[in-house]
Amino acid sequence: MSKIGKKPIEIPEEVIVKLEKGEIIVSGPKGSLCQKIPPEIEVNLEGDRLVVIAKDKSEFANTLRGTFRSLISNMVKGVKDGWEKTLEISGTGFRALLEGRNLVLYLGFSHPVKIIPPEGISFSVSERKIQIFGTDKALVGKIAAEIRRIKPPDAYKGKGIRYEGEIIKLKPGKQAKIGGAGGGTK
Repeated sequence: MSKIGKKPIEIPEEVIVKLEKGEIIVSGPKGSLCQKIPPEIEVNLEGDRLVVIAKDKSEFANTLRGTFRSLISNMVKGVKDGWEKTLEISGTGFRALLEGRNLVLYLGFSHPVKIIPPEGISFSVSERKIQIFGTDKALVGKIAAEIRRIKPPDAYKGKGIRYEGEIIKLKPGKQAKIGGAGGGTK
């Protein structure tokens, strides 16, 4: 049995939930999100709580119940508070700027890289950090991963774009392997 799927979802006062024809629509101060409900599960609105129920007792329906419960919970948090990911830029001359809504990255390439945010995503740039904001958790994570993929941190010096708090294990250079400079055998 899915332990997560059993837990009801508390709906805050400022969030409105509608169940219509196999879809759930969650609206709040930050925006609105919509998700199709799979035929194997059922979502019931009981006062200020949402309950996800598996229609049959199969393992697939039970797994889907837990997954869908987490998706709805993320939707409720997203429209109420929003989601955020922070990326750090490290490297000499690497920088990020905002041009209107667009993010422009200077990462040592022969040209700047321009990122146009999809609907519902916004950027904030400060010092050597890029913050990505949005209501959809999956979309915020996808955009953060795409930005990181442009210039991932290299294994020797750690230069590039990384998630905030991400630890990069650096490889030793060539000199460390031979035993230092001029450490050859006679």
